[in-house]
Amino acid sequence: MIPSIALNDGHSIPQLGFGTWPLSDAEVAVVVPTAIELGYRHIDTAVRYGNETGVGEGIRRSGIDRDELFITTKLDGEFQGNELAIDGLRGSLERLDLDYVDLLLIHWPLPDRGEFLSTWRTFEKLHADGFARSIGVSNFKPAHLDVLADAGTTVPAVNQIDLSPTNARLAQRAYHDSRGIVTQAYSPIKGILQQPVLAEIAEKHERSVAQVALRWHLQNGIVAIPKSANPDRLAENIEVFDFDLDSRDLEAIAAIDDPSSGKDSDTVGH
Repeated sequence: MIPSIALNDGHSIPQLGFGTWPLSDAEVAVVVPTAIELGYRHIDTAVRYGNETGVGEGIRRSGIDRDELFITTKLDGEFQGNELAIDGLRGSLERLDLDYVDLLLIHWPLPDRGEFLSTWRTFEKLHADGFARSIGVSNFKPAHLDVLADAGTTVPAVNQIDLSPTNARLAQRAYHDSRGIVTQAYSPIKGILQQPVLAEIAEKHERSVAQVALRWHLQNGIVAIPKSANPDRLAENIEVFDFDLDSRDLEAIAAIDDPSSGKDSDTVGH
């Protein structure tokens, strides 16, 4: 059973999910049922990924009850401003063949456009109307989140960002914690395979390097959404709940954090 983390709106989010980028509709329709059979219940997609139809097909093929799943999608710049997000989510729901999503995210802030605040207001309406049970953001920096806070709007439930043991984003995670925002990592195992420290810890626990990295996320209260189309990798990634990293492991991993390793852009994000 994958543990869940409480969100600031009364809902909860499974701490480990299945990321679907960059799979096509045809690919993801096959992989989603496999992931669900292995025990995944949290599935992450986006309009920009171009695979929402395949995700919906995969859900149908799985035969699992909708209520057992946590589905996230994201709306990109095409749907920012002028309540465009209403039609944006409507299109996503049609492609997914769902009545609602569990989490709806603004894919990135695009601050030069100056529309992410108005878009957030529209998200609040979609949340109030029940089309998105929780709402959040992706690729937002603290400065962008401050704009929402200063406007007196709802606090995002989640900020999905580029994060891994080699790009731990300590300051941003601390900011999220201060605001009651859950941190979600969309590249949780990026840049880890060449890290001798992680290899040593993996050998110590008789685990893979990827499993050690994912365990690090879990023990730090971060939601991780690794992506893979390989059934063996999918199975490996979910087998991370029967061991713990000790204090020495965590100290060693903290030492490999390289803040310069991650992208830091307002306009580009997974």
